[in-house]
Amino acid sequence: MKTSSKIIALMLVLMLGSIGFMIGGCAPGAPETPAPDTPGEPSPAPGVDEISLGFVQWACAEASTHLAQAVIMDKLGYDVSVTALEVAGMYSGIAEGDLDAQTTAWLPVTHGDYMDQYGAQVDDYGIMFEGARIGLVVPAYVTIDSIEEMNDYADQFDGRIVGIDAGAGIMRATETAIEEYDLNNIELLESSDAAMTAALSDAYLNEEWVAVTGWSPHWKFADFDLKYLEDPKEIYGGAENIHVIARQGLDTDAPDVANFLKNFYLTDDQLGAIIGACADGQDPLDAARQWISENEDVVNSWL
Repeated sequence: MKTSSKIIALMLVLMLGSIGFMIGGCAPGAPETPAPDTPGEPSPAPGVDEISLGFVQWACAEASTHLAQAVIMDKLGYDVSVTALEVAGMYSGIAEGDLDAQTTAWLPVTHGDYMDQYGAQVDDYGIMFEGARIGLVVPAYVTIDSIEEMNDYADQFDGRIVGIDAGAGIMRATETAIEEYDLNNIELLESSDAAMTAALSDAYLNEEWVAVTGWSPHWKFADFDLKYLEDPKEIYGGAENIHVIARQGLDTDAPDVANFLKNFYLTDDQLGAIIGACADGQDPLDAARQWISENEDVVNSWL
């Protein structure tokens, strides 16, 4: 009898435990109650939890990309990776869905060929910066004013135009300018934004003649007295706008990120402040976060 009593008691305990287990909502397949978000901490929308941005190593691209990175990380709660690429790789990466967006598409001229190739596979989120320009830039003390005059002074330019990375739109435009203006005594050197500005700085400090592929916005116009050479054949086009380009489907996967990127807009002074901080040696992400802390009203308008 004692043994039977113990068995009955044990069966009752197990039955009550099972009932409690099911009542408590922890049976297999029962949904768990999500923990509430921590007050004040951003939470990404469902779909993706990491955003990838591509950029070319131009001063304006680095500044605007890291500013977007800081906003998406700190205000919207996503992890954000940034990758430096050549222009062709950036456009193909967005078209193929390997990258989510870029903030520095120069249109309609500089990146026009890439949009002709990939435009049907990407989404144009609109203008981020107005009044951008490209061309050949020289120190203001250089006594010529037009690209047409360069051949006559090829020796003073050391027979070269200092360029940036191969494949950049401005490099292709410069190759066309060399042909169209018959600059037979001038060659275009491939380098990088950093190498180009270093060559410009060295020549400027010694008051030597130098011609570089240039664009604005760029910090070099704040540090040096420069001018664009006139371009009567309009090889470089007129003023351009800088657009944000995103992969198709980003607005569905991360609508809050897409909304921000569509509203993302900077003036010359705003972008120039971040470019200048980076040029002075500040880490780009730190420079972006400092700018955000000083311009919360602007950032909130994007969101």
